[in-house]
Amino acid sequence: MSITRIVKALGDGTRLRIVNLLRVENLCVCEIEAILQSSQSNVSRHLAKLRDAGIIYSEKKSQWVYYGINADIIKEHSFIKTLLDEDFGKHLQYQHDIATLRTYREQNYECGPLETTSA
Repeated sequence: MSITRIVKALGDGTRLRIVNLLRVENLCVCEIEAILQSSQSNVSRHLAKLRDAGIIYSEKKSQWVYYGINADIIKEHSFIKTLLDEDFGKHLQYQHDIATLRTYREQNYECGPLETTSA
C-alpha cells in the first residue's frame, strides 16, 4: 500500500477518531456512528477511505459488518503504531471518545443511538 495513500487517509479528524476507537476493539458502523454522534453515511464514507488505504479491514458477521485495525499495515509502517500507542493518548478528543466507548459498552447498547445525560 502506498504511504501517500495511508497518510492522506489519516489526514482527517473524523478518520483519526475512528482509528482511535478501532484500536480498542472491532466495531460496526452503527456503534461508531453512535459514539461519534455522526450519520451512517458519513461514518461509512470515512470507513471506506480507511479500508481502501489498507488501514482497517471489514468482516461481515450476520447482518453487520465489523471493522478493525489491519495488523499487517501496523507492522509495515511503524509511524502508525506510534500514533496508536502513544500519540492518541495525549489528546483530549481521543480520550473522550474512548470514555464514550466504555460508557456505550457499560450500558450494553447494541447498534443504536447513545443517549447522553447532562450533569
